[in-house]
Amino acid sequence: MTTEAEEPTLTIDELAARAGVTVRTVRFYGGKGLLPPPVIGPRRVGRYGPGHVARLALIEELQQQGMTLAAIERYLGQLPPDLTPHDLAIHRAVVASWAPDLEETVSRRELERRAGRPLAAEDIERLAAMNVVMQGDGDTFRVDSGLLRLGVRLLDVPLSEDAILAARKVLIEHSRAAAHELAQLFRGEVAERDARDVKSLSAHMHPLVVQALLTTFQRSLREELSEWVTGSRTG
Repeated sequence: MTTEAEEPTLTIDELAARAGVTVRTVRFYGGKGLLPPPVIGPRRVGRYGPGHVARLALIEELQQQGMTLAAIERYLGQLPPDLTPHDLAIHRAVVASWAPDLEETVSRRELERRAGRPLAAEDIERLAAMNVVMQGDGDTFRVDSGLLRLGVRLLDVPLSEDAILAARKVLIEHSRAAAHELAQLFRGEVAERDARDVKSLSAHMHPLVVQALLTTFQRSLREELSEWVTGSRTG
């Protein structure tokens, strides 16, 4: 899976190290059809790209949330086939948001290992602006594991720190407004139910609502960017 310009340059050992899993795990997921096959290069050596890294991270996140392999296969089968590594990273961030606590304290070396690249002081500042990383004691950092991979990809987007902070403010304000209105809507539906039904409905609605919000937002953003690009060309 190489939907971006980056070439599939990773060996299976390098892919496993980047994703923090074993080679056996990579082969297992590939055998189950959860991970696309590698691109076969010279000397019949399989090479993996950014899409494989992103999809493997999503699979691992789904498994950590308690989903069975059959459920993961169904989930992945419902995704559009042309998703970029960036799109997959967004899905992983959404899945990770179901977990109650994602913050971990790690060393600088571990942070860079998970990021898959060296991080300059400016990179750390930008990740902090996105609320992905916070400076801890000494040479440690508190990191939101669910957002790290997405935040690292955004480091290459030519946005100023002020723009990142402004975008974060807009997203938080509108997300809270949507959450409040949806809560009001569902509150009437569960008012007459007992506690067990309410808990069951909440467990089912949470991921569905998050997925619906993600899909709607992606479509709306794509339309807005398309109109902007079209307007800039004709203007």
